[in-house]
Amino acid sequence: MPELPEVETIKNDLSQKVLNKKISKIVIKKPKLVKSSYTNFKKDLLGASFFEIDRIGKLLIFSFRKGKKEKYLLVHLKMTGQFIFVGHNSLVAGGHANSKEESKRYRMGGLEKGLPNKFSHIIFYFGEKEILYFNDMRQFGYMKIVTKDELDIIKNKYGIEPLQKNFTWKNFQKIFQNKKTNIKAFLLKQDVISGLGNIYVDEILFASGVLPTRTVAALSEGELRKVFENTKSIIKKAIKYRGTTFSDYVDSSGKRGNFSDFLKVYGKQKTLCPKCARTEILKIKVAGRGTHFCPYCQN
Repeated sequence: MPELPEVETIKNDLSQKVLNKKISKIVIKKPKLVKSSYTNFKKDLLGASFFEIDRIGKLLIFSFRKGKKEKYLLVHLKMTGQFIFVGHNSLVAGGHANSKEESKRYRMGGLEKGLPNKFSHIIFYFGEKEILYFNDMRQFGYMKIVTKDELDIIKNKYGIEPLQKNFTWKNFQKIFQNKKTNIKAFLLKQDVISGLGNIYVDEILFASGVLPTRTVAALSEGELRKVFENTKSIIKKAIKYRGTTFSDYVDSSGKRGNFSDFLKVYGKQKTLCPKCARTEILKIKVAGRGTHFCPYCQN
């Protein structure tokens, strides 16, 4: 699943392609992926234009107006969702390729030749020659139109977010007070810290020297401070390098993320720890997720 840096990259790149363009046609092949009224979905969006794309956590927010009303199209890619925009001599893609062949097309060009395909479930047309495809192999992703009030309620369910104004040491300390769950599970909770997923939590805890199985309440203030600072620095660096690539993730320019070059533990099981070189990186299950760590450097 794309995490905060990957979704931020998709947001930024699609903003350069689809804003202020009138939606002339919508094709919905899988109505179940639309979580609001099917009829109102088309009625609201046809003839409208997105004037802004925002994000909270891993949730994309497309703002548009219909008449005098401002509404919002929410999109969550979940595990296998992807956006592909095909326009005048340009193509951008963000999300997960659905096959090795498609992943190769991302890198080599020519992806538009296979579109739409059997995974193209929702399609937006901007005139005749610019098309935005929402593909989803496993169909866990969704779209939903909400009002301003509904959006505010949804946003309030998300926790503080790295690199935003609410991500302060004071707020960070407050949410961690007296929590008895393990640190890995706690950092994955979107109502605690939004946008973090398995990849970045493993990297943050390794950089902080903290075992993923440690109880939150048992962490010293110094350890917690390291987690706070490393969360900021690692997420910032991951955004700079347009996210992390595993198997088939590509960003909205059809480029593969480069942060994988800087990973220390994620996916590195059975290799020597890059910090101590004393022991191999281990992989175990924590909070139901594959978790990577160094048993010597993290305690």
